[in-house]
Amino acid sequence: MPNKRTQLKEQRRMDILAAGLDLFIRKGYGSTKIADIAEQAKMSMGLLFHYFESKEKLYEELIKIGCEGTEFHLEQIGGTPLQSFRAAAEEILHMISGNPGSTKMFVLMEQAQNNDAIPQAAKDMLSQVDIIQKSIPLIEEGQKIGEIRQGNAWALSTAFWCSFQGIAEEIALHPDTPCPEADWLIDILKKRE
Repeated sequence: MPNKRTQLKEQRRMDILAAGLDLFIRKGYGSTKIADIAEQAKMSMGLLFHYFESKEKLYEELIKIGCEGTEFHLEQIGGTPLQSFRAAAEEILHMISGNPGSTKMFVLMEQAQNNDAIPQAAKDMLSQVDIIQKSIPLIEEGQKIGEIRQGNAWALSTAFWCSFQGIAEEIALHPDTPCPEADWLIDILKKRE
C-alpha cells in the first residue's frame, strides 16, 4: 500500500492532468498557458514543473493516455467478430457513462487529430492509432460468416467507431445525456434477419 506522500504525489499528478485536459479542450493547445493549468490545479507553477517539465510534456502524456485507451485488440477478445464488437461497445459505453473524464478525452483526441500545432511527439503517437482501419478485416470476416451486414467494410467501421465519438462529445457537453445501449450501436454492423 502506498504511503501518504506517494498518494499525495499521485493525486497532484492526476489534478494536473485533469486541469490540463479540461483547459486543452476548452481553450485549445495553443491558447492554454502553463499558468492557467497551475491555477486550475490549485498549485504553483514551480510545483507543476516538478511533475511536467513543459506544457508539451503534459499534452503528450494526455495523448499517450488517450492512445492507450483506444487500443482494442478485437481479434483477441474471442468469439465471433460481432461478439468482439459488442464487447468493445459495452466496454466503451461503460467507460463513458461511469467516468466523465473519459468523454473529455474523446474530445481531446479528436481535436488533436485535426491540429497541426501540437507537439511532434503527440502527432507521432496519434499516427499509430487507427481503429477504423484495424477493424476492417474483422468486419470482412463477419460478412463472410453472415453475421455482419454486407456493404463497404471501411464505411461500416467508420459508422460504428465514429458513433462513439459523437456520443462522448454530446455527454461531455451535456453530462445529463443518457448513454445509449451497446446493442443500438451493434445494429450498425449486425446483419438484418
